Amino acid sequence: MIYKIRIILDAEEDIFRDIEVEDTNTLEDFHNAVTQAFGFMGNEMASFYTCDEEWNQDEEIALFDMGENGSNVRLMSNTFLSDVLTEESPKLIYVYDFLSMWTFFVELADVVKKEDGSTYPNLLFSFGELPDSPPEKSFESNPNPMMNLDDDIDSYEDLDFDENWN
Repeated sequence: MIYKIRIILDAEEDIFRDIEVEDTNTLEDFHNAVTQAFGFMGNEMASFYTCDEEWNQDEEIALFDMGENGSNVRLMSNTFLSDVLTEESPKLIYVYDFLSMWTFFVELADVVKKEDGSTYPNLLFSFGELPDSPPEKSFESNPNPMMNLDDDIDSYEDLDFDENWN
């Protein structure tokens, strides 16, 4: 089967690519198609993340295992697109270049039969131009309502830890 997928840059402006790819491709193959579609060199670290309907990030699927020996990181090269992107779970988050944090929303738009004579992956549609640098991210915090952040902390006595722990 052929997946028609929309990849949207997390930005205020509309910047997206529509790609057709075989469901039997690995996430590494899909990663290569995405980097080419957006004009990246493809030489930076990247990960896909499974997520729920509200785009809440879940499991990481990395390009390379950067952990210690025996790490249980799920790898793109061992994960098929059809294993993580289905009609029941049609969304992924894709992060390219962890220093710049290019972040994309990936969504399965349709599943169709393979057409004879067609080659995949296939860039169907390109909208918007990638900016020179990734869009700024604003991270909101949820401060502890019990602590007034304007107060000066003169002593550690009211805090719940031992200052001489080591």
